[in-house]
Amino acid sequence: MAEVNGESFVRLSDIATRTATARDLTNAKVGQIRSVTQRLRILALNALVESARAGDAGRGFSVVAQEVRGTSSQVEGIASSLERELAGEIAALEQLTRLMAGEAQGQRLVDLALNAIEIIDRNLYERTCDVRWWATDSAIVDAAGQPTDAGCRHAGKRMGVILSAYTVYLDLWLCDLDGRILASGRPDRFAVAGREVRDRDWFVRGKALASGNDYYAGDIAVEPLLGGARTATYAASVREGGAAKGRPLGLLAIHFDWEPQARTVVEGVRLRPAERQRSRVLLLDAHNRVIAASDGKGVLSERFNLATGDRESGFYKEPDGAMVAFHKTPGYETYAGLGWHGVIRQEP
Repeated sequence: MAEVNGESFVRLSDIATRTATARDLTNAKVGQIRSVTQRLRILALNALVESARAGDAGRGFSVVAQEVRGTSSQVEGIASSLERELAGEIAALEQLTRLMAGEAQGQRLVDLALNAIEIIDRNLYERTCDVRWWATDSAIVDAAGQPTDAGCRHAGKRMGVILSAYTVYLDLWLCDLDGRILASGRPDRFAVAGREVRDRDWFVRGKALASGNDYYAGDIAVEPLLGGARTATYAASVREGGAAKGRPLGLLAIHFDWEPQARTVVEGVRLRPAERQRSRVLLLDAHNRVIAASDGKGVLSERFNLATGDRESGFYKEPDGAMVAFHKTPGYETYAGLGWHGVIRQEP
């Protein structure tokens, strides 16, 4: 085994070396057994000749018999040695094979965890483009600048058109700078116009954005005004003339329908049928809070004890033998800096 930075890695050459040693040892011992066996044949023949003569010649048979016993003892010793030494080599081979199989399985689970977190993170990154783009829509800008009933209704219709084309959102809200919802895209489903959201983290952080090029992506949270749905909310400032440096007029919030999208990702990880029942696929936020789970348990309430050892990806075994593989968000701007992880925990 090779060792890098205090960690051991099994190499295929290690197994090949052990196999060659076992083969050579076997050949050598078998050669010795064959040599002794040949001597036994000769001695046995001599014993037959001596026994046939009888009389005084029978005394020679005693000598031959003693030699046969001695030779037999040699054979037994060699056989025992072969059994012991070969068993040790085979045990070493089996251990290397188990380690190699474990590393291969661990790396496979790491790759699957990466795939899960990458899919959701890429999806979420695209939402940052949406919120900044829609915040420059003329109907939304006009309604934020002059929030008349007609203007807000028009902005709401415009947001409804957007929602009809983008099925991953629960709703879009246009808010004034005091945190009051001026218009929404689904007023028939969520009667939120006039409601206050000034206490929402996404509103407080979004209001402080420096320009129209910036955005804020909130943690996964339950939104009471959306029927208690789990959402990933994005906020961007609505500015005068739709210009990045224009005077702030309001805030656009878009609510990503987190639960079905995340569930599709964690349930869609390509585990083998035999291992699916003993595996749990998770998405964790920066605080190791479960934000999605293939078994549907602990979402937004459980904190998973993830031991990364300051690694961005890897795998390890828990005391009970379960393997845990993980991979941090791969680098998109949305949540990469917050330390989200894709995790697969697999029972032995």
